[in-house]
Amino acid sequence: MEKIYTIKDIAELAGVSKGTVDRVLHKRGKVSQDALDRVNEVLDKIDYQPNLMARSLKKTQIYSICVLLPDSKNDPYWQSCIDGINEAKKEFKSFNVKVEIFLFDATSTVSFVETNKAVLAASPDAVLLVPLFHKEANEAIETYNSKGIITSIFNNQLKSSSIKSFVGQDLFQSGRIAARLLELLLQKGTIAIVHIDEDYENAIHMQEKEKGFRDYFDQSGKGKFDIKTFKVKHPQFKTTLKEYLEANPTIEGLFVTTSKAYQVAKIIAKNPEKKIALVGYDLLENNLEYLNNKTIDFLIHQNPKRQAYLGTTSLIEHFIFEKEISAEKLLPIDIINTENAKDYFL
Repeated sequence: MEKIYTIKDIAELAGVSKGTVDRVLHKRGKVSQDALDRVNEVLDKIDYQPNLMARSLKKTQIYSICVLLPDSKNDPYWQSCIDGINEAKKEFKSFNVKVEIFLFDATSTVSFVETNKAVLAASPDAVLLVPLFHKEANEAIETYNSKGIITSIFNNQLKSSSIKSFVGQDLFQSGRIAARLLELLLQKGTIAIVHIDEDYENAIHMQEKEKGFRDYFDQSGKGKFDIKTFKVKHPQFKTTLKEYLEANPTIEGLFVTTSKAYQVAKIIAKNPEKKIALVGYDLLENNLEYLNNKTIDFLIHQNPKRQAYLGTTSLIEHFIFEKEISAEKLLPIDIINTENAKDYFL
């Protein structure tokens, strides 16, 4: 069996006291450079791994983590994120950490701002949030940082030195993949990028996907494709999109930048004589229905449950196990069609 080294063993091998080893392991108190070097040499030689579980059980402080994300009542995409957070809570329920979920209306910057105020009033040790609104999210993150609150984000990318970590996908690359899929389906023609419901100018995730999409065709499809952008909001969504397609009969492909491809699929399915290639995001029930009947050709799986789970557990493990928080965790970009969709529900 592999030997388990105690502090006493390490002290004897390094020729120092147990107290010196304890100070080195827990990074507290003063230690001479010579003693530090000798202890670290022994630790490297024996590949010492601290008993993080035992260390965490000695802690008495209860850490508080607030998770801020859109309400799934308005968009079912976010329910998977809530499930991921709850899975993390269940996994670490025996430890001194409290995870609380705060929900905001994804269509309202006012709701986002007010919910952040409620989070701030809770005085958490860390906040994990979805920075859906660029301007307001930056302001909230700066406020948290000024209070010494660790801030991590998931799902949407945001550049800020105050952010501890990001969990999600490379949205620019995601847009490029969508472009490649439509190129394979069409070879040439007119394609419309469809942004639904959100304020495009304040939605970095939409912008990044469009940038990636256009970048792909700028590099490889010049002269073959005409790329248009169409922004639409409720309640005029159905009528407006129908009118747009009628006014642009040369459109042969659509790229929906959010999980709402099913709303577009419902409209184009009513005109089966004209096949329009459609690529969207996420394994929502409504999207899968139109994927299976081949109105939607491909879905890009963003794995929201995994994003939220990893974002939450990284903060929990930082507090209870003293683990470093990775600055970035990029999840793979999965391409789903009728042939492999069932594999994601096994």
